[in-house]
Amino acid sequence: MIHFQIDQLYDWINGLLWPLFRIAGLVALAPVLGESSIPVRVKIGLSIVITLVAAPLAGPMPDIAPASWSGLLIAAQQVLIGMALGLCMRLVFTAAMMAGEFVGLPMGLAFASFFDPATGANTAVLSRLINLVAMLVFLAVNGHLLMLDGLIRTFDLLPVGAPLMTDGWGALLDWSAQIWISGILLALPLIVVLLTINLSLGILNRTAQQLSVFAVGFPISLTTGLILLAIVIPQSGDFLTGLFEGGYQAMARIARSLAGL
Repeated sequence: MIHFQIDQLYDWINGLLWPLFRIAGLVALAPVLGESSIPVRVKIGLSIVITLVAAPLAGPMPDIAPASWSGLLIAAQQVLIGMALGLCMRLVFTAAMMAGEFVGLPMGLAFASFFDPATGANTAVLSRLINLVAMLVFLAVNGHLLMLDGLIRTFDLLPVGAPLMTDGWGALLDWSAQIWISGILLALPLIVVLLTINLSLGILNRTAQQLSVFAVGFPISLTTGLILLAIVIPQSGDFLTGLFEGGYQAMARIARSLAGL
């Protein structure tokens, strides 16, 4: 018979439980892995599998009972760390969604929306399209693996049980501000052309009032926008890859800031 001592059992539980909380926090908010269309059981199973692989690399764990108040505090800290890192990468896809919103308005497709289970709200068609393109690029460059690698590296920068510094949340806010700029830059070529067309139609409406701009303007804006999308989307891979690289760097900055480094 194999005999277990209670201390050994606690060591095994701690060695898996604390990393599991951090990994589960990331999976809950991470792009692709944390989509609401994925069943909760699948997410939990995926978190456990990743934990079994990552636990030997997570370093020593604090000798604290998980059911104690200190253990609950550490568990909450690990979940917050994982969610902050997952949100960091989720914001990259928010930039893609914003670009779709910016482009859809001058194209006349702002009203074309449907319920998106990923966000739980009505989403513009173009936002969903660009978001799907971003997901494909993310998987093509192994972004999901690099994201998990960045998470595992945080155990060296921010060991389990280490106090959290408030500067990390400021770093997350700074990254969210950069995402707004990135969303505008992604949609900027189409916005400039479509606004120029709308401005030209407005001038034409003033000079030739007998012309029905509403009957002519919508087909022109829609057709031009679709042609530009067919040109710009295949060329957006490098831009999206740069955003993903910025997300990985932001994950490291947030981890260092939380650790006070």
